[in-house]
Amino acid sequence: MTNASRAAGEAEELCWKPAVELSAMVRARDVSPSEIAEAFIDRIDRVDPDLNAFVHHDPEQIRSDARQLTDAVARGEQLGPLHGVPYAIKLLTSMKGLPYNSGMPPFRDRVGEVDAAVVTRMRQAGGLFLGKTNAPEGGYYGGTDNHLYGPTHNAWRQGLSPGGSSGGSAAAVASGLTPIAEGADGAGSVRIPSAFNGVVGFKPSLGRAPQTLLPSRYATWCFHGPIARTVTDAALMLDVIAGEDASDPLSLPDRPGRFVDALDRPIEGLRVAWSPDLGYADVDPEIVAVCERAVRAFTDLGAVVEEADPGWADPEQAMWESVWVPGFACEVDLADWESLHGQVDDGFIELMRQAGELPVAQFGRADAARGLMWDQYATFMRRFDVLLSPTLARLPFPVGQFCPDDLLGQSLQRRILGWLLTYPYNMLATPAITVPAGFTGSGLPVGLQIGGGLHADALVLNVAAQFERARPWHDRRPARDGAAGS
Repeated sequence: MTNASRAAGEAEELCWKPAVELSAMVRARDVSPSEIAEAFIDRIDRVDPDLNAFVHHDPEQIRSDARQLTDAVARGEQLGPLHGVPYAIKLLTSMKGLPYNSGMPPFRDRVGEVDAAVVTRMRQAGGLFLGKTNAPEGGYYGGTDNHLYGPTHNAWRQGLSPGGSSGGSAAAVASGLTPIAEGADGAGSVRIPSAFNGVVGFKPSLGRAPQTLLPSRYATWCFHGPIARTVTDAALMLDVIAGEDASDPLSLPDRPGRFVDALDRPIEGLRVAWSPDLGYADVDPEIVAVCERAVRAFTDLGAVVEEADPGWADPEQAMWESVWVPGFACEVDLADWESLHGQVDDGFIELMRQAGELPVAQFGRADAARGLMWDQYATFMRRFDVLLSPTLARLPFPVGQFCPDDLLGQSLQRRILGWLLTYPYNMLATPAITVPAGFTGSGLPVGLQIGGGLHADALVLNVAAQFERARPWHDRRPARDGAAGS
């Protein structure tokens, strides 16, 4: 092996290092932020043309930022927890002066006016910003395709969906284009693509990470969350972005280091509920089989596992009428949408139409059903510490397809929600994480979801970390080197 090829291999390996390792290497001066930047710029240049995870990527700005971070190390300055660690931000999260157009031609030139609090915190922690990642129009469904930037592909199989709406972030993390990325989750949009791409995706509790994703400052169902290849990296990122901020009146105070510090506790004696369908979903038998094998690890770790579910009667209808449809009503002036056929997805236009027509009384009844779901869950969680389930009911479907095959032709509600086991945790505003449970016979990843009770973020992360150590997965990589994945 020549010195040049050895150096190229070492640079490539940097792209697969966890964020915690990259941070430690920078502190030890084993690698500089500038060297890290070059490794990731090169990999993005080779891999992303086929993947299409990034919608904004500026190599010269990355190099400039990396030089400043490298100089800070040389001067012996105090370094933040992410110093020199690359990260990406979702298209739908505001960054000053960068694309903020929802993937829609009518808003093509719109840019962010301010940095969201989570962006500011990533920068203050010393993170190296690599770019903004793709999402569906307005984040309205669980795929990643739009009229401005086109589709993102699954990291494991070219031509399959990466899920959504944080599909660009999850595909980038899974493909070694960044160790961590921000996602936003309104019905599972962090966990859906993380499950499809075989990585970790965490939706924190309400208020844990300050959010300004919607004009309303009182949206109790929409969350920023970390996407990473390891649970430790997800916890590290949460430690950085968590804590109260004046931009979000619902934000919670948090002490630094709380979540990484909580990952080493044994789970022997933990009370674990396992539900193959959460009591309402029709789950692909192969997904159930993979998750059932994964659940055995909890018994091996000394947890007490029992099959049970909270008994929710009709969470899909309550979600649609109390959260999803009214939530989109505040996006922009409803009167504009009917003129945008051909520039915006017809499904998005239909959603906005329904938002304008939903009767207040119907919303009120659905909101009461949401409250009943909380009562049932709170009672259920007196018996259990965490609730396990598959993350999704279906495997990845083809790029350009709106939903799984068996839901095509059904109502918009069914096409968007009918294959998800994620959205109840948005309604409950409690923490939930997806971790890789294993792979199907055809080599596609399957996610296991771990949900917790009120403000149980640290517990959920700890349980996920213990499972990860018992069933390690992050050394397995998609076969992407600039060509189609295997």
